[in-house]
Formats: sequence, C-alpha cells, structure tokens
Amino acid sequence: MEKETKKKQEENEEPVEHEHKPRVITVPGEVLVSGPGYLPGEGTRREGQDIVSSKFGVIEKNDKLIKVIPLSGAYIPRIGNNVIGEVTDVTFNGWIVDIASPQAAFLPASECFGFINKRDLTEYYTFGDNIVTKIKAIKSRGVDLTMKDRALRKLEGGMIIHINPTRVPRIIGRAGSMINTIKDETGCSIVVGQNGIVWIKGTNVENELLAKEAIEMIVEKPFVEGLTEKVKEFLSSKVKKPKKAEEKKEEKEEKKESKEEE
Repeated sequence: MEKETKKKQEENEEPVEHEHKPRVITVPGEVLVSGPGYLPGEGTRREGQDIVSSKFGVIEKNDKLIKVIPLSGAYIPRIGNNVIGEVTDVTFNGWIVDIASPQAAFLPASECFGFINKRDLTEYYTFGDNIVTKIKAIKSRGVDLTMKDRALRKLEGGMIIHINPTRVPRIIGRAGSMINTIKDETGCSIVVGQNGIVWIKGTNVENELLAKEAIEMIVEKPFVEGLTEKVKEFLSSKVKKPKKAEEKKEEKEEKKESKEEE
C-alpha cells in the first residue's frame, strides 16, 4: 500500500516539475486575476478586486505581480532609462537628440563631463553623432538628458539597428542572459537602448551582421520556449571561432614543410 501511495504521489508531482506554461495573449479590458493579494504591474490596472489588462500583449506573472508585455508600440520615455540617440542639432547651450520618441530630447552642456568649449559645442558632439544617454527629466516641452554616468558615452563605429521597443526586455533576457549569449558567441560589443535602438560593434562586419541576425530572430519570435538555447545553437553553428595560437603554428609548419618538399 505504501509503495502504491508513493508511486501515485510521484506521478502527480511529475507534471508540475516539468510543466511549461504557454504564453497567454490578452486584450485591453480583460480580467487577468481576481483577489486582493495580487499587484498590478506594467500594462495592467486594478478595478475593485480584479487586475485588468490595459494593453494588447502577453501576460507575465511574477509571484503576485501581474504584468502585460505589449506586442507592439512606440517608445514612451521614462526617467532613468538609458537610450541611444543621434545628435540632430546644436544650440548655444546643448544638443538636440533624436531618441525615437514623440517628445523632443535636449542634452544640456552642463550635463556632460569634462571641458566643453561653449563657443563651439560641435567640438564635443556634432551632427550625426550617436550617444548612449540617460533620461534625467520629462517636462511639458520635452525630455532632458544627461551624460553623467559611467556607462554613458559617444558610440564610435559599428552599426545601428532599430527594433520594436517592446522587444527590449526579451533581447536582454533574465539577468542579461540573452544579450550576454550574443556577445560571447560573436565577440561583439552591444548596447541595447530602452528606446529600441541597438548599437553593435565587432572585430569584423561578418560578426556584426551575425549579431544583428540573432537579434532579429529574437524580435520575430520573442515568446518561443527555450529561445536562449535556440539562439546559442544558431550562433554556434555560424560563428567563425578565432584559431588558437597552437593551431596557427601547426599550419605555418605544415606550409613550410610543403614548400621544402617542392
């Protein structure tokens, strides 16, 4: 009897351990959960005892916090966001920066480190420069930016790609797992702006294009189960690993021997 009971318990527990819940798409106004124990997160609101969706997207439940990840949408600036922008104009006291937002963005010269020649601000940043910057304030007239942080800088070389801002969390992954996989496999430096603008720079164009292809793959299929592993397999099958010093040495010796034989 004890063995049979134990066996039944194991059979009942097994599906719970290996269960992979499919992603559920919701629409605005749909009741997601009910009860005072749940908290409304991004893309949701509370109506009485109910947590209701306010966006068209995918439900994400993190313990008691309920969120809706939108499937599409424009970038809405938020204080503290790190974004990538392009300098489009220079004023007497700062720069106008395009951050792919409905609001205009302004970077004051006072929000930059180091010496700035105020007679000619183009010596610091000029038209067409791409920068990683942070949103400091949101006002009625627009967005104020700052460069006062270690991670903020001018981006030199590489390539810029644009993705849907709603895909940014999936590109980054949990604790940076997805973006670190792409970086490790391609050897590229990658900066993902929360406004959906991505900068990629590698040792060669081939690796940059491969990183771009991987990012586009994630954007197209963001909710596939086991996506991180699929991306890793894809990159491992395509990336050209640099040859080790020993392998290069052996190749040189083989070439030398073949020449001597000739």
